[in-house]
Amino acid sequence: MKVKQQLKQLKPYQPGKPIEEVKREYRLETVIKLASNENPYGCSPLAQQAIMKELDYLALYPDGYSRSLREALAKHVGVNEKQLIFGNGSDEVVQIVCRAFLQKGTNTVMATPTFPQYRHNAIIEGAEVREIPLQDGHHHLEAMLEAIDDDTRVVWICSPNNPTGTYVNDASLRAFLDKVPKHVLVVVDEAYYEYVQAEDYPNTVSLLQQYENMMILRTFSKAYGLAALRIGYGIAHEHILQAIEPAREPFNTSRLAQVAALAALNDQTFIEQCAQKNKQGLSQFYTFCDEHSLHYYKSEGNFILIDFGFSGDEVFTYLLQRGIIVRSGCALGFPTAVRITVGSPEQNETIIRVLTNMLKERSEQFCEETF
Repeated sequence: MKVKQQLKQLKPYQPGKPIEEVKREYRLETVIKLASNENPYGCSPLAQQAIMKELDYLALYPDGYSRSLREALAKHVGVNEKQLIFGNGSDEVVQIVCRAFLQKGTNTVMATPTFPQYRHNAIIEGAEVREIPLQDGHHHLEAMLEAIDDDTRVVWICSPNNPTGTYVNDASLRAFLDKVPKHVLVVVDEAYYEYVQAEDYPNTVSLLQQYENMMILRTFSKAYGLAALRIGYGIAHEHILQAIEPAREPFNTSRLAQVAALAALNDQTFIEQCAQKNKQGLSQFYTFCDEHSLHYYKSEGNFILIDFGFSGDEVFTYLLQRGIIVRSGCALGFPTAVRITVGSPEQNETIIRVLTNMLKERSEQFCEETF
């Protein structure tokens, strides 16, 4: 049997190590996972209650239109309900966009390093991928514009960007959109939107009124704490979503995901508290980095990318042996860095203490080798 030729150049997505596997491999009782940018505070109690009530209906297919969630989300976001499309995580909306717009003879433009599923899905569809290196951790928008031509179909902007945590501000995004040809769809991926604190972060939903060739992606996996249920969404003009709707699988979001997302949406106090705690957690890491003269990017997400100046795999292994799971930068395009999810204050204190010991040990080892 012969699979698509383009699949041969791809590797399956490699998630962070699961807690159970690390416990078993290193014979540990306690493991802290700070690798996948999950919410350390879980999800709203209202979401948990909604899931319990829905368990009697697991034999029934979900609402393929997601009407209850759709109506509530449209009101919350401030758009018409037909301006929403739901996916099995926002990852699936990425896949739907690629299915709908990309094929052999077309191209797509994106930053690098960034969220890898843009590239992954584009290659599967046979499109040319034009990757523009980040400029000091930020999207190089001018170079991305120069890469666009008549065959470009989709441009991806991940803001806040994964893995750097940097963002595209309002003025820069507007200037970029003004210059993008109307035949090109600009997808602004805002998976970490609820964590953003920057005052000049764009109100992308309001920009839809001016730019019909824009689409926004958001998710319930991060701040809403529903990663296990896989539900995300896209926001765009109705005519775009009508055109790509045939690429969406039927019943692609489960009953549990829909009711949990609806309940979580109605608990914005929980979201605001998580965002504030995340801000405080980032400050813990900024202080650590400043004290040890480590390079990092100010993050608008719930994670931080720290450059230690030596192999990220080495840092990853050191932490793993001590029961802490992070993400090595070697797999993210930053070989001397690691990406750390912001945890609870206690979890942050623990990893900072372990990292401090690691740096001390390396310093002592260096001194011994020198003398």
